[in-house]
Amino acid sequence: MSENEIVAPWYRQPWLWFLLAFPMAAIIWGLSMLIFASSLDTSMVTDDYAKQGRGYNMSVARDTLAREMQVAGSLSVKDRSAELLLETEAGPADFPYLVLNLYHPTQSSQDRIVQFQQRGNGEYAGQIHEKLEGRWYYDLQGPSGDWRVKGEFRLPSKDSIVIKAIDDTAKG
Repeated sequence: MSENEIVAPWYRQPWLWFLLAFPMAAIIWGLSMLIFASSLDTSMVTDDYAKQGRGYNMSVARDTLAREMQVAGSLSVKDRSAELLLETEAGPADFPYLVLNLYHPTQSSQDRIVQFQQRGNGEYAGQIHEKLEGRWYYDLQGPSGDWRVKGEFRLPSKDSIVIKAIDDTAKG
């Protein structure tokens, strides 16, 4: 390089931009991930794990009571109406109403509650406000909430859905 050769200014040097490209790309990528992560809903995260642990023991007691009562039945869902036939060890269920909680596997905003009114002789009827499709977890409980039957099903279903209190503790 001779003394008379004109040198381009620093911002016109290709090696400068080549070396700055990687750190700038990392900064832009990091900022975009930060913005993306802060915009996500955190509904699946809980703040009180101890409370959830105590709630688990209460849930096990409710499941056990449902097994002892031998709660079993069938659920039929057609369009937006649902019919439930329910029996216990004492014969046809005789509760003034029942509550069916429907949980979507991934989107808590789609969870639904269906209240069944007694029609007599273990028969219950309820209305669903929106058409349901796909996989759902359910939680059927009595008016006092001291027992529950839980499980999962897919809608629409051609056949009746079997609802029965099962022993979850036997799973190993």
